[in-house]
Amino acid sequence: MLDSIVEFVKSAIMEQIVNDPVWATMALVGQAIFGARFVIQWIVSEYKKESHVPTSFWFISLVGSIILLAYSIHIKNPIFMMGFSVNTLIYIRNLHLIYNHAKRAVVTTIEEGED
Repeated sequence: MLDSIVEFVKSAIMEQIVNDPVWATMALVGQAIFGARFVIQWIVSEYKKESHVPTSFWFISLVGSIILLAYSIHIKNPIFMMGFSVNTLIYIRNLHLIYNHAKRAVVTTIEEGED
């Protein structure tokens, strides 16, 4: 069993990394960016001494998801394509909600000053 696992890993490395180093690098960068979002969230939460999801979390999620979506399209993997497509839409929607909330907060502050 261990031999078949080792053989599978060797085959995957040859097929995906050695034969296609540009896309393999792109996938690695995308995964690193995508994973970094949790490190950022953790650092910000530690700084604030409470659980907090900063806006940068959503931007980093979006960038990593788009890169990984491009890679999943390149390798023609429909499962990852669907997953990263939905993720990308969710991150865009969250950024849109944050933008709208910030815009309303500015309007509210200006309107309060007029009274």
